[in-house]
Amino acid sequence: MIAPFGITAPTQILFGRGEFAKAPSLAMKLGTRVFVVHGATPRHAEPFIAALDMPVQSFACPKEPDLDLLMSALASARATKADCVIAIGGGAAMDLGKAVAGLLASSNDPLDHLEVVGKGQPLAASPAPFMAIPTTAGTGAEVTKNAVIGVPSHNRKVSLRDPRMIADIALVDPALTDNTPPETTLASGLDAITQVIEPYISSRANPVTDALCRDAIPRGLQALALLMTTEEATARDDLALCSLFGGLALSNAGLGAVHGLAGVIGGHAPKAPHGAVCGALLPHVLNLNSVALNRDGPIAARIAEVVRWITAALGTDDLAAWARDHSLPGLVQMGLKASDFSTVAAEAQVSSSMKANPVKLSDAMLVEALTAAA
Repeated sequence: MIAPFGITAPTQILFGRGEFAKAPSLAMKLGTRVFVVHGATPRHAEPFIAALDMPVQSFACPKEPDLDLLMSALASARATKADCVIAIGGGAAMDLGKAVAGLLASSNDPLDHLEVVGKGQPLAASPAPFMAIPTTAGTGAEVTKNAVIGVPSHNRKVSLRDPRMIADIALVDPALTDNTPPETTLASGLDAITQVIEPYISSRANPVTDALCRDAIPRGLQALALLMTTEEATARDDLALCSLFGGLALSNAGLGAVHGLAGVIGGHAPKAPHGAVCGALLPHVLNLNSVALNRDGPIAARIAEVVRWITAALGTDDLAAWARDHSLPGLVQMGLKASDFSTVAAEAQVSSSMKANPVKLSDAMLVEALTAAA
């Protein structure tokens, strides 16, 4: 018997090389005054802005967004009376743009809506129309219903989450990811792969997310392996599709202990790249889940299937060693202190991502994963 399930997704998803050319005409259907969030540089945003026949205010997101950056962006958007939001950039720009769209019409304190450190309330008003255009293949944030925001006063990165925050339009043009530097490709690619593996072994997996993940896991692994040796357009396409499928899968089946830990680590080590953190943790959390499940049952069988896909794509079942060989840093090198491992483990237990992990992992087991990934 198939358990009941539902699927949340953007109203419109466009995928393919050349689709970015459609972005200006699509944006002009969303509103009359647009607020554009882009990454540290406006390289991809500039031709889009130049093609718009409407008032535009742009805003740079040079880092993973925190509460202060969100408040600054909201003030800028409100001052220009923006009525729609477009995000063009990596996962950080996606999250900031999504949060601005979600809170633009609200007079509430953002902490009223942030999980864990705030009240976690639904949005007080409907979000502004929002289009997401990723320029990296990793987070899948163009199709998710949450935005990750750092709250330095609590040493945490937490989600602003509401089903209405899903983008009206998600436009994924893999050409925007061409020639991404190897270190960014590795970190974001491992994030994309983590985000199809965790929903696949999630306690909330369903037939639709299973179909997405079964396609995306081997596809993403093979593409990442190739991109570590050469720049190749088809591999960029495949990694972008893996990222898109991961965003859809996690929105509908949840994540797990990798992201439960990663969100907390982001608060304790704010400069640690999220994708690199996930890549460092993934092989060790997979093994711990398998051990906790006594390597038996349907989820353990799925973990074994994932390991076979890893072996086929990378030529080894040791994902951790493969990642280190391609210069992925360890957690300590990324700024996490070993003395914080116990605190991180305890704080991760209450994260929303942990709720979908296939089996309960103790604090001691989470510390074991952190130590192995150090």
